[in-house]
Amino acid sequence: MVTIIVGAQWGDEGKGKIVDVLAERADIVARYQGGANAGHTLVVEGKTIVLHLIPSGILHPHVQCVIGNGVVLDPVALRQEIAMLDAMGISVRGRLFISHKAHVIMPYHKLLDAAREQHQGIGTTGRGIGPAYIDKYSRVGIRVVDLLDRRVLEEKLRTNLAEKNALLEKIYGAERLDVEQIVAEYLEFDRYIDEFVTDTSALLHNALREGKQILAEGAQGALLDVDHGTYPFVTSSNPTSGGACTGLGIPPTAVARIIGLAKAYSTRVGNGPFPTELHDETGELLRRLGNEYGATTGRARRCGWLDLVALRYSVMINGITELALTKLDVLGKLSSFKVCTGYRLGNQPLKSFPADARTLDTVEPEYIELEGWQSSLDAAHTIEELPAQARQLVRLIEDYCEVRVSLISTGAERHQIVRRT
Repeated sequence: MVTIIVGAQWGDEGKGKIVDVLAERADIVARYQGGANAGHTLVVEGKTIVLHLIPSGILHPHVQCVIGNGVVLDPVALRQEIAMLDAMGISVRGRLFISHKAHVIMPYHKLLDAAREQHQGIGTTGRGIGPAYIDKYSRVGIRVVDLLDRRVLEEKLRTNLAEKNALLEKIYGAERLDVEQIVAEYLEFDRYIDEFVTDTSALLHNALREGKQILAEGAQGALLDVDHGTYPFVTSSNPTSGGACTGLGIPPTAVARIIGLAKAYSTRVGNGPFPTELHDETGELLRRLGNEYGATTGRARRCGWLDLVALRYSVMINGITELALTKLDVLGKLSSFKVCTGYRLGNQPLKSFPADARTLDTVEPEYIELEGWQSSLDAAHTIEELPAQARQLVRLIEDYCEVRVSLISTGAERHQIVRRT
């Protein structure tokens, strides 16, 4: 059985923690898209661990972890991550499996990403993710399997660098890259990852036949999906639930649950429309209380109230069967808070989430205000033990989005969770 974990907002919803919690009862955790531009933060026994490529289930010794074909693989980031885990006494050997179909981020991808960001201002991390996906869909990308044959690798690199060096040198004023140097570097990387590379689609299908539990882990969030997000201020892949099937090579018929993650408020990193953003002291307070700084870049996140219009849209396009609500404890420190329950464009109420960023940037959110509880949630282990005001928010979300909230995170630690049976 496959359970898909999807971010239901603009990313940074706390997927790392929820995957870590659910991985206790899973056999495999599989990452299906994105790259090292996403950071999943876990706090275990007071220790903060940030993962960018390796699935969050790696902290459980019984769990196998898969990096699927939909991921773009950064050799530098992967090696750093494995070294970090090794230093912590967490071995990935025999437990980490990398798809031979995954595309590899090359040095020119990072250079092009940084150069284009200066001109476009989308708000990318500069990690080469977008250019790597461009090459993938232009059918000139380099995959893990291409590293096995030096001749194939050299041929592809020479073809690619003829174009990339021209762009880097003549348009962006950067230095040319050397084919032989890159070949040597990536052949050495191939030797390093050889023990991890396998046919991960076959591995997952065998696991399904054996009745194993698989968690499919996405990066970013649905509102950053290249097809369904706030285009063009989006990522370069499909964080939505459909991306799990294409990014892992598993059939839709294997999916039993789709859990959407949403914060009790909203955040966004980078540029793009954000209807409920707060540009005042309250927004700064949410940032400080929620420690809203990017795990990958350290950038301050834009903060605002929970947007139920956007969340209901996310529920619809992902087929979300249940929600996990995170950072509820942050709202508990406010005397009152707001929740967006509608949009207006001029005097006209909107019936759906706008398809274009320009319209979304000009809508006026409609709010209801709820009373805060201003108390700790540490003692709460059931929904009944939450303050009445917190339960009111949960009911509002469920009624508006027509989906049940099954998990509630009440703090950063692994044990600070309310499960609803």
